[in-house]
Amino acid sequence: MRRKLFFVCMLLVLTLPVFSQESNDAADTAAAWKYISAALAVGLSCIAGGIAVARIGAAAMGAMSENPELSGKALPYAGLAEGICLWGFLVALLILIL
Repeated sequence: MRRKLFFVCMLLVLTLPVFSQESNDAADTAAAWKYISAALAVGLSCIAGGIAVARIGAAAMGAMSENPELSGKALPYAGLAEGICLWGFLVALLILIL
């Protein structure tokens, strides 16, 4: 899994110069970095949230198979893992606005 994530990140970093345009204006460069950082904030937080929900969901299903009364206790943990994605979106929104 780490090799795949590393490969995707390196592919992204190595292909950025291919799509970049030549510009002498510093404001264009700052705006480009702003959009890239916002995309990374949302993308990485959603990937991390998905991994967290997958692990929590698997553990919750295992616990509920042994004791069905634990179903209500697993729901807040899945909600906390989903909150990771929301925080990434809020950070990206702040990056774009400020």
